[in-house]
Amino acid sequence: MLNLMRSFKFLSFKNHFPNMKRILLVEDEENIRETLKLNLELEGYEVVAVGNGKDVMKVYNDQHFDLILLDIMLPEVDGLQLCEQIRLSDTDIPIIFLTARDAGIDRIQGLKKGADDYITKPFHLEEILLRIQNLLKRSQKQSSASMEEFSFGTNYVNFKTLDAKCQLGEVKLTKKEAMLLKLLIERRGEVVSRQQILQSVWGYDVYPSTRTIDNFILSFRKYFEEDPRNPVYIHSVRGIGYQFLLPEKKED
Repeated sequence: MLNLMRSFKFLSFKNHFPNMKRILLVEDEENIRETLKLNLELEGYEVVAVGNGKDVMKVYNDQHFDLILLDIMLPEVDGLQLCEQIRLSDTDIPIIFLTARDAGIDRIQGLKKGADDYITKPFHLEEILLRIQNLLKRSQKQSSASMEEFSFGTNYVNFKTLDAKCQLGEVKLTKKEAMLLKLLIERRGEVVSRQQILQSVWGYDVYPSTRTIDNFILSFRKYFEEDPRNPVYIHSVRGIGYQFLLPEKKED
């Protein structure tokens, strides 16, 4: 443990991510957790730290994260099980295992469960920061290569130009409208919580009220639904958030 703590330095690298990225840090050893959290925050990341396995899924489901640092040996539920659960709903979020297990078979098992990287203890802070940076860059490239336009029913949206063709004719979406609609469409079939919407679309410094989101949804229904009172695409899930669905095509 002493070697690990000596490897931590209070660094001030230039933050390569001007838009603050959120990291879920899961580590049961308090001194490692707090030191790593502090150093990541000094690098400009927003960090939510959890000390046991049983609380992880609730935190993960309630909030948006860009990367997960996950210890394997955790009380209640181990990191391998957690990684497996997370991958059932999200195949894209980068996951890095932090573990004292350094045998080759352990590394293979961790990668098979869906981790993107595997760092053994004791480790150097510089190495963790570089690996986080590389995974976030890769994730950002994949995100930037995401859809620029989308059609559903008689509707069409261009997320790059903010132009839409809908029930009202041609409209110009605001940037926030386009971001929210794109989030729902990219995660179609999933229920996206209001908290996740606030963090993904409005960021972390200024939150509007959740009523603002409700008003956006009402506007979307006027734009894209034939009958806004009986939506086909944009659904409310009571007490949680919203869900975008594409109706199944009927076979001839």
